[in-house]
Amino acid sequence: CIAAAESNRGSIECVLDAACALELIHCFSLVHDDLPCIDNDDLRRGRPATHIQFGEAIALLAGDALFALAFETLLGMDAPSERTRRAAGALAAASGTQGMVGGQTVDIESENAQTDLDTVKWIHARKTGALITASCTIGAVLVGASEDQIATCARFGDQIGLAFQIADDVLDETGDVESLGKHTRADKARYKATFPALIGVEASRTLALEAQQAALAELGSFDGDTKGFAVLAAFASERTV
Repeated sequence: CIAAAESNRGSIECVLDAACALELIHCFSLVHDDLPCIDNDDLRRGRPATHIQFGEAIALLAGDALFALAFETLLGMDAPSERTRRAAGALAAASGTQGMVGGQTVDIESENAQTDLDTVKWIHARKTGALITASCTIGAVLVGASEDQIATCARFGDQIGLAFQIADDVLDETGDVESLGKHTRADKARYKATFPALIGVEASRTLALEAQQAALAELGSFDGDTKGFAVLAAFASERTV
């Protein structure tokens, strides 16, 4: 969100509350994702998951509270009301059935099922990519970027979202608990729909790099500081944690 603002000649101060709102949504999704009824993971960021520390009911409520606080924070920003309304709409869409919830639903339904690459891309474009894309577009909207620049930010977000999720799938296959702070090989154990399961680790890495290059190709359209976007593109496909 901050990188999108800077790429469109905006300041961090203009979008800091929105960036916090996005991180609140991200944290809500992780708390709920770890619950026994979803992925049943007991480790997150090297520490016991929220439901392990505080119980399943409190974890569920904590996620709900984070979700509500995100919109309270975003809509309480000192910014033109038409921009905050548009940003809130983008965040809601990225969080709901057209975004994370929809992607998570199809992800669950695809466990132990025959899937194809288009289905995996569909899942991850929503389960992961939607929030990243929303972060990019919200940053542009709040600093008053043009419609063309907002659309470019969305395309950039789509590509780094894809690269990030492919890298995540690969790390689940090749990483370790100490580096990642969460259990690995969990996707394979649950027969989840992932890129490595369909095309293998090396082909997945190649696909992530192609998405990274597609994202970087969008940076020439901006007249602001794109260093943040460049760092994000590199991290999304090349990360080891």
